Amino acid sequence: MMKILIVGPQGAGKGTQAEKLQENLGIPHISTGDLFRANIAQQTELGTLVQKYTEAGELVPDEVTQAMVAARLSEPDAEKGFLLDGFPRTTGQAQWLADLLRTRDQQLDAVVLLEVSDDVLMERLLSRGRSDDTAEAISRRLSLYHDQTRPLLEHYSDILLAVDGVGAVDEVQQRILKALDASQANTPTDRRS
Repeated sequence: MMKILIVGPQGAGKGTQAEKLQENLGIPHISTGDLFRANIAQQTELGTLVQKYTEAGELVPDEVTQAMVAARLSEPDAEKGFLLDGFPRTTGQAQWLADLLRTRDQQLDAVVLLEVSDDVLMERLLSRGRSDDTAEAISRRLSLYHDQTRPLLEHYSDILLAVDGVGAVDEVQQRILKALDASQANTPTDRRS
């Protein structure tokens, strides 16, 4: 079983590909957005905190997100493998995750980067027709993504698998599976979990 992180800009198809990977690899898809919504719906202590920050239009602090991720990763279905989506977003969060996994004698096996050009992303996001998807807003979000994600990609350079995210859903999925297979074949046995 694999422990994977999937990254890519908004509109790259991460959620769609993550759901397919969950089916194909038999590992849980752990999305921070889903964790936030589930904790809010269940009115957990962490959910109440998340709601307080989101309603105020503020970012949820790392400690709160990390507590949710730690709790989710300790559930039985995530013991042997998982697919993280939306976390970590920064090198600080990546270091925290590495420390957490180390305490469990685990580590990430691969970081899948869905590569899609800004032009294609702009086209995809504008075609959704959402009121907050203006060309200016999308450009701002893409710029922020590139600025924040570049250090994360450098941090994971030894396990980074860049995959072309343009094409039919199944075609992209096959590219991801092929890249994961190749990475496992080239991984020294002491690095495998």
